[in-house]
Amino acid sequence: MLKKLLGIAPQLEADGSYSPSKLALKLGTVAKTDFENISYTKYQGKKSKILVIFTERKNMTMKNGKKFSTGNHPIEALLPMLHLKNAGFDFEIVTPTGKPVVFEMWAFPTKDEQVQAIYKELKSSFEQPKKLQNFIDTSFTDVESYAAVFIPGGHGAMLGIPEDRNVGKVLNWAHENDLFTITLCHGPGSLLTTTLDNQQFLYKGYKMAVFPDAVDKQTPMIGYLPGHMPWGLSERLKSLGAKLVNTKSDKTVCVDRKLITGASPLASNELGKLAAKTLLEKLN
Repeated sequence: MLKKLLGIAPQLEADGSYSPSKLALKLGTVAKTDFENISYTKYQGKKSKILVIFTERKNMTMKNGKKFSTGNHPIEALLPMLHLKNAGFDFEIVTPTGKPVVFEMWAFPTKDEQVQAIYKELKSSFEQPKKLQNFIDTSFTDVESYAAVFIPGGHGAMLGIPEDRNVGKVLNWAHENDLFTITLCHGPGSLLTTTLDNQQFLYKGYKMAVFPDAVDKQTPMIGYLPGHMPWGLSERLKSLGAKLVNTKSDKTVCVDRKLITGASPLASNELGKLAAKTLLEKLN
């Protein structure tokens, strides 16, 4: 009751999961983003497609058994996509099984016209994405059409995706064919798929920006999460040999070889700019 009065009680949803408290939403979400509408010299080449792997899963079970209402963070997905679209790239949207993309709609920037526009433009693809297996079956041989793979963040990126062998196949395919891999916040959980079946971590020794476990440990105090995380992402990556370049959930972005990463939702605009600029420089 006291937590409710203070506005730090996570909010119960109809399916029994919890979204962030009123205070956490006030501190951790925005109605309008810092997106910069940059006029890029558009890419005109053949490698114009970007594969975007979204999660289709909504609820994360915390250590205390409570479920956190999550999915893909809308800003982490849509701001980088806005920059990449403005740079002349198109998107192929997939989920592991072809079920609809799930967004953390409580984090949607309701007063941001640019974000709303790209969301509406791609809404049918979010509702009816392709199945990742179908992409592997039909598009692996068409590598010349692709520039990058993008895996947005949101805690939902830690649900199923880190154990998905098809995600691992795609990341290895991208690596072997010199495509870029773009991800941020909790999205780097996808990189763990390259260790499945006792394979060596593909990104050992890479510098990367990732959401810090230390911040995830603090957020239950203000009701952002309804309990402590089931496992820690940044420490897992570090234990495999990743070189983390940030200690805060800030605007840090990083490019190392063909891996482009960002630290948090706050890095979404910077990641989009870095990805667009890097792809244009390397592909034009």
